[in-house]
Amino acid sequence: MNKFNYRLVSRVMGSLMLIESIVLLVICLIPLIYGENDAYYFLKTSGICLVFAGLALIISRNPSSNIGKREGSVIVTFTWIIFTLFGLLPFWLSGSIPSFTDAFFETMSGFTTTGSSILNNIEELSHGMLFWRSLTHWIGGLGIIVISLAILPVFGVSGTQLFAAETTGPTKDKIHPKINETAKRLFAIYIALTISETVLLKLGGMNWFDALCHSFATIATGGFSTKQASIGYWDSGYIQYIITLFMILSGINFSLYYFGLKNKWQKIRENEELRYYLIVLFTFAIIVSWSLVDFSKVQSFQPLEKAWRDALFTVTSLMTTTGFVTADYMFWKPLTWVILLIVMLTGASAGSTSGGIKMIRVVISAKAIYYEFKRLIHPNAVFPVRYSKHLVREDIVTRVLAFTLLYLIVAAFGILILAISGMGFLESIGGLITCLGGVGPGLGLVGPAGNFSYIPDFSKWFLSFIMLIGRLELFTVLLLFTPTFWKN
Repeated sequence: MNKFNYRLVSRVMGSLMLIESIVLLVICLIPLIYGENDAYYFLKTSGICLVFAGLALIISRNPSSNIGKREGSVIVTFTWIIFTLFGLLPFWLSGSIPSFTDAFFETMSGFTTTGSSILNNIEELSHGMLFWRSLTHWIGGLGIIVISLAILPVFGVSGTQLFAAETTGPTKDKIHPKINETAKRLFAIYIALTISETVLLKLGGMNWFDALCHSFATIATGGFSTKQASIGYWDSGYIQYIITLFMILSGINFSLYYFGLKNKWQKIRENEELRYYLIVLFTFAIIVSWSLVDFSKVQSFQPLEKAWRDALFTVTSLMTTTGFVTADYMFWKPLTWVILLIVMLTGASAGSTSGGIKMIRVVISAKAIYYEFKRLIHPNAVFPVRYSKHLVREDIVTRVLAFTLLYLIVAAFGILILAISGMGFLESIGGLITCLGGVGPGLGLVGPAGNFSYIPDFSKWFLSFIMLIGRLELFTVLLLFTPTFWKN
């Protein structure tokens, strides 16, 4: 194996920091538009980021073009950390979030599209801070690396290892032989969905600022709102159904949209993950809505529609790991908590912006278990696992089962650590699962009506790490802690 290519890593990191510096500079326009005085903090942060980008690019002169899995994992992992460290500065320097720990937690939650918050005064933040907070979702949603590959092909080498380290799921649908062309197409779909939702929300009564911020959060399946009450602030069925629709769309593998545009409908019809994703989502939404209705008191259609809307919105929000809320589900029946925890763990589709285990892994794992039972009954028979009418290789099945097991092990140990750190049992379960899956709200005091402001600082740092490994699907980050990974 070749020596670690630190010059190329430095070059890529410097280029990515340059992107963040430019974005922060553009954000300065928001305070100027609204007559606010915090443009200075974005300008200062942009300058700091630019200095570090310049140093990184100077160090990386004449890099080798060799890039492997080690370099890819390091770049992807540290991109999220560095973007968070620079991204928190406007909040911290301006005093919008006085605590460095809280600012790091909030910004990591933004870039990893988790949506868990420590803020008790969201509406007191300036337009610039609110816009930057929402934009961190949008930047991190499709993936900092994928977006960068689309708009700034500065690497001079194949981005395959970066793309492989950042994108999710056991299989990856290539919509173009070149990685940067794939990234451009995914980015174009991402932008189209964002614009479409923004216009529709504006037609529903939101102002342009709120509509754009909520579109950033929806398409990225993030969940940061400009209001403390989240989407419940707008008592509008139209707005809630529009956001529900786009949450569902954002939970679908983005490559399927490209196949649809190219009239490759057969690929969409054969996609088992899409089918199971929609079946599970609507089945659980029906069960939850049924549990919310007291049929002995129903005298009109309105309570039925409200129960269905709240149930569909909540199940969709948690399954796609968006994290918006319209109702406090902690007042619902305990049965619904179990269902909501299941959908938090499951997540939506691989190749989407959602978190969780992903439906493709759930389907393959369930099939592997089912066929193992059949093998026990018929030991001489061969029962290969099929997915979307294709055979799934044994190594992929093994990888899927290993990921699912590791995910559950991390969840179990994480809950234990949070409980030891001083969090309540219900909060430990909900907090760990929601941060690992990138969902947002949890259970108990960290549920939809609460936040993470009261939890110990150790828990905030630990959950920030959990957000990172959950966003990058465990192996990319955890590999960095294995001695074998660093051996030449």
